[in-house]
Amino acid sequence: MSVDRISLRPGHEISRVIRGGWQLAGGHGPVNPAEQIADMVAFAEAGITTFDCADIYTGVEEMIGAFRMSYLNSHGAEALARVKVHTKLVPDLEALPTLGRDYIRRIVDTSLKRLRMERLDLVQFHWWDYGVPRYLDAVGWLDELRREGKVAHIGGTNFDTARTLEIIGAGVPLVSMQVQYSLIDARAERLLVPAALQNDMAILCYGSVAGGFIGDRWLGQPEPVGLLENRSLTKYKLVIDDFGGWDLFQALLRALRRVADRHRTDIATVASAAMLEKPGVAAVIVGARNRSHLPRNLQITGVGLTPADRAEIAAVLAQGTVPEGDTYTLERDRGGRHGQIIKYNLNKAS
Repeated sequence: MSVDRISLRPGHEISRVIRGGWQLAGGHGPVNPAEQIADMVAFAEAGITTFDCADIYTGVEEMIGAFRMSYLNSHGAEALARVKVHTKLVPDLEALPTLGRDYIRRIVDTSLKRLRMERLDLVQFHWWDYGVPRYLDAVGWLDELRREGKVAHIGGTNFDTARTLEIIGAGVPLVSMQVQYSLIDARAERLLVPAALQNDMAILCYGSVAGGFIGDRWLGQPEPVGLLENRSLTKYKLVIDDFGGWDLFQALLRALRRVADRHRTDIATVASAAMLEKPGVAAVIVGARNRSHLPRNLQITGVGLTPADRAEIAAVLAQGTVPEGDTYTLERDRGGRHGQIIKYNLNKAS
């Protein structure tokens, strides 16, 4: 079973299913680096050759770096060239007012060392607080490193549309924007997707299965109460609440299950496949913790939804509510329901 591929720029072709790294950073349970490296090899061998990580995902860049060397030794330079790594540059919130070129350079150099690369394939820039209006300076310093050859391409993550266009207008060639985008969180469709289409900028989706909530495990289950297993579930439960609550969410799961039955697959696969059909979406990022998810992940690009499938899903979505604001607006309110669970200063150990 082959995984569809797409070229974001000449020389930067990716698999349309990207293996995510957030769940490997330790916040979702114990991580065995040797097992994870072996899993990455299995994903790459199967055709999922693009990996997403970040400077603030503890230990993940190092694991991907070790995987790259293992893959080079076992499969050769030509196979390794098909592997693309998308990392992130996330300055600490407290550092934003005073950071300079050296700060940005240090993060890039650290990522290069951890990933064992001479040039980073794609660096996705993030900025916590628009109230500190120095993001144009910071992304400009990152662009200097691109021109030096330390970075091949620059993308963004979690920027709203106005600032995305501001960065592009400043002459920084954004290849992509990674945002939370799913059937229950269509904020990107308000403004960002049209802007992306007009500016040759790909959308990379995370959260397409809402941390696992959009899956068979939760079909027919009572609404969870109290403390959830991890921050991922806590964050996406808030999205479910904003979408319309647990009963409507269950109606969506039932519709997705009927579609999945027709395609002999599972709910999560259908949900991710539906996102790949969205205008401007180049890839979905799947947060697989191990290779047990690989067979289902491989099915995502092969699910051909029919008009009847789309209509059945759309009928439920029409009853829901799109969370308010542009992309990541809710999460930027540090005192709000969404912002309170985010950790803002994780680069200190970089």
